[in-house]
Amino acid sequence: MSLFATGLLWVGGMMLATGVLAVVLRKARQREGREANNEVAGQVFTIVGGVNVVIAAFVLISLFDGMDKARDTTYDEANALVAVQWAGNSLPEPAKSRVQDLTKSYATVVSEREWPAMRAGRVVGSEGWTLLAELRNTVEQTKTTTDRQEDSRVEAANQIWNVYQARQVRLNSSGSDVSGVVWFAILIGSVMSVALMFMFGGPGIYSYAFMVSMLSGAIGLLLFAIYQLQNPFSGGADVGPDAFVSALARLSDSG
Repeated sequence: MSLFATGLLWVGGMMLATGVLAVVLRKARQREGREANNEVAGQVFTIVGGVNVVIAAFVLISLFDGMDKARDTTYDEANALVAVQWAGNSLPEPAKSRVQDLTKSYATVVSEREWPAMRAGRVVGSEGWTLLAELRNTVEQTKTTTDRQEDSRVEAANQIWNVYQARQVRLNSSGSDVSGVVWFAILIGSVMSVALMFMFGGPGIYSYAFMVSMLSGAIGLLLFAIYQLQNPFSGGADVGPDAFVSALARLSDSG
């Protein structure tokens, strides 16, 4: 099912359920005295709803920033990997060929094995770390004979460190789901906000149900967005391995 269809079912289901509940509760309650609740209920709703919206908005903005950072980080990691091979092309054999093989293997492992694991929320294996460590050892242990080779070796070592840093950020981002405490606060606040709407009075039962359903739909939209964006490598965000696919093509051409 597509993201838009899932979102429509999510939001539409909440709107329908709360709208029907509003009609049932309005018909079951006495008409007299409902309007007297409006002033007090309005004040309480302003506080509860305001706090809930602030929390949800803060979480959503943080997730948007995290998604952008995760996407930028994948390109930083891939570009640094390409820079490692470019610097390694000036190294003597057999280090040159070894660097070429390891950079290609690393890009393949990340795009074909690590990405499915990150999308599923699973722990990424150690193969990528092993390849990166072997790449570092290869560069560090290379015996150079000219100043150019030594400069290239130093540049390759620096770029490997950049790959390491970007990789760590990427893996941290893949496990940065919204915590249970935050979900608890948002869900309870949302239930309280919708429940307070049932305390209001008004002359039109169906217009009242429409307002309640609109409120629950807006809250449902926020919850859906938070759920989809909590893992930048799956759901609505779905940052793909495009950076490494492109890097692999460049590594193959330059190799």
